[in-house]
Amino acid sequence: MQKSFFVLLAVISFLGAQAQSSLSGTISNAEDNTVMPYVEIYFPKLEKGGVTDLAGKFQINNLPSGEYKIIISYIGFETYSKTLQILDGPNQLSVILTPSAIEMEEVIVSTPFHQLQRENVMKVERADIANLKTKGAITLADGLSTIAGVSTVSTGVGIGKPVIRGLSSNRVLIYTQGVRLENQQFGDEHGLGVNDAGIESVEVIKGPASLLYGSDALGGVLYLNPEKFAVANETSGDVGLDYFSNTEGFRANAGFKSSGNKLKFLVRGSTTSHVDYKAGNGLRTTNSRFRENDLKTGIGYQATSFKTEVRYNYTESTLGIPETIGEQTKRRSPEMPYQKLNNHILSSKTKLFFEKSSLEATFGYIFNDRKEFEEHEHEDEHEGEDHLDEEGAALAMDLKTFNYNVQYHLPNWKNLETIVGVQGMHQTNENFGEEILIPNATTNDFGVLATSHLHFKNDSDLQFGLRYDLRSIVGEAHGIDGEDGYIADVSRDFNSFNVAAGYKLLLNKSIIGRLNLASGFRAPNLAELTSNGSHEGTNRYEIGNSELNNEQNVQTDLSFEYKGKHIELFANGFYNTINDYIFIEPNGEFIDGNAVFLYQQQDANLYGYELGFHLHPHPLDWLHIESSLESVTGKLSNNEYLPLIPANNLTNTLRVEFSDQSSSLQSYYAFVTLNSVFAQHKANTFETESDGYNLLNFGLGGSLFVGKQQIDLRISGNNILDKTYISHLSRLKTDGIANIGRNVNLGISIPL
Repeated sequence: MQKSFFVLLAVISFLGAQAQSSLSGTISNAEDNTVMPYVEIYFPKLEKGGVTDLAGKFQINNLPSGEYKIIISYIGFETYSKTLQILDGPNQLSVILTPSAIEMEEVIVSTPFHQLQRENVMKVERADIANLKTKGAITLADGLSTIAGVSTVSTGVGIGKPVIRGLSSNRVLIYTQGVRLENQQFGDEHGLGVNDAGIESVEVIKGPASLLYGSDALGGVLYLNPEKFAVANETSGDVGLDYFSNTEGFRANAGFKSSGNKLKFLVRGSTTSHVDYKAGNGLRTTNSRFRENDLKTGIGYQATSFKTEVRYNYTESTLGIPETIGEQTKRRSPEMPYQKLNNHILSSKTKLFFEKSSLEATFGYIFNDRKEFEEHEHEDEHEGEDHLDEEGAALAMDLKTFNYNVQYHLPNWKNLETIVGVQGMHQTNENFGEEILIPNATTNDFGVLATSHLHFKNDSDLQFGLRYDLRSIVGEAHGIDGEDGYIADVSRDFNSFNVAAGYKLLLNKSIIGRLNLASGFRAPNLAELTSNGSHEGTNRYEIGNSELNNEQNVQTDLSFEYKGKHIELFANGFYNTINDYIFIEPNGEFIDGNAVFLYQQQDANLYGYELGFHLHPHPLDWLHIESSLESVTGKLSNNEYLPLIPANNLTNTLRVEFSDQSSSLQSYYAFVTLNSVFAQHKANTFETESDGYNLLNFGLGGSLFVGKQQIDLRISGNNILDKTYISHLSRLKTDGIANIGRNVNLGISIPL
């Protein structure tokens, strides 16, 4: 072991001692040939970059030799993207940026070749978390629902589960810190499980992504990008505070990061707390209160041809599970039933850069401790608060997951890039509570993949790939055969071949067309295979089916984008065919007062579209008029509609943005949005139809300078007319409980 350690140390020292290269140059404005300070220069593959100084100059040191894409970006200018040959020693690059009405583009990380959106074969939605916060989102899941094609199945305001084009739960993968998040996401009342503090942006793959991510990516992927380390030789920090009027909630967070030439460090902590939310009818939804504490930290090291980082995230959540309109209080301690979650995410990512190729290895360990309490309550007469005895949790599960992803980027052959890799997961679930929802079990995944990207001279691109996956599930027996709650042992193997192919064509300077065809699969989860008992979170008795097959789907996706000087348009259409779709339905029987639900399989189809419009007339650079329309329909092969399909949604926004570097209020914005949700008449047999409604929202904010200190202020209001409504995707709909009413958010952030 000691010998191996010294060998590894010698390899790292050798890599760090490789011939060092640098890149320096000047960035200037094409309009007047003036230099441009504060322009960002970034190498996506190296995850390294810098910023120009007041003279428009930059220098990036310790670069490995080889071919690397460079991205140069600044707000209001066309993003520069080019592949450079970095030679040993000093390298020079001077770039002239062209002013552009099109908003600054970012690098897409969730797809394998790290392209700008306009270069990407697969259409991926991207949103900055900072922008989502300007819309007054209480939780990350709430903010994600403002992205086209994304909705949320909610249980109050504290518990939200993302829906991508009508698919959710184990059909949508969540990636954070570069690893797949596993937190018993099969449960209807199990939320996203990630805090937005320390997350920089989110990318949404809408459709099967099993080629890249394996089982459970049948419906899509939400890829959460953690905040970047500081650039070399810089130190920064910030503090922020939010207040939410409806829930009398607060959210506070603070972060610090510092980087030297090679060593990097960051840390961020946050806390949030909310009372029961109030609907438009003035009634508070009892036990919808929640609180959460979160810590994220990371350390990185970057030499010339070697880069590694380790990140850790701890989240502690206490979530009330609302069931009725009861006592109207503003207590913050939850009542029964409630969940208490402790989630640990430890991840590492290492890259080795060779002259014409590279190797990337990502490892993750996730420990999810989930408890649900239903009884054991007593009251302390001295304090007048409900205190919860945490002994004897009704449900207690520990989920331990180790996953790995190793990818080798082969040397480019002409205009062809290729990646081969292996991915896998080892997972164990153990029960410690009074009730057993799913058995003690072990899950093992293994997948091997190859994908290539071919760039043609006519500015068109072709991407294609192939993958094979194997999943093994072994569950222990629980209980006594013939008695209620008995779970038989299970041992099942699932395998699948999946392919993906996409073609992007630049029809002219302003129009991009994309056609993608991809397959995906999902192995049934433990709840679907083994359930035999009451699920208190859903008030039903669930019986699994150990003979369930893989879900297998194929989706065709066609999209067009037009970006001109004054107007932008997009149109995305999709058709998704799913074989052996797993669903649950009642059989008409009752056990212990709960309706019995059985897991079934049947083929299904989902289809729909997203349309978007953005008008930014010039010379009125400050004015933006935006509109988007989303629609999805889901049907089983017997022509019944699928459950939990979001209603058609039309969003119209008027937004203004101003910038004045000579004043203390250097930049500011304001917007008003009308969100029109149509009636949902395409309901499943066991659902009720939903009425349509209109929600009026607003927001304004800006960056204020007091001396040299920047202060970012914002205020937003959602449902400002205090409309009483019930979303079709609300799990409280069956109890007639309305969604949240008027909510005003006040936020302040101070960079240090």
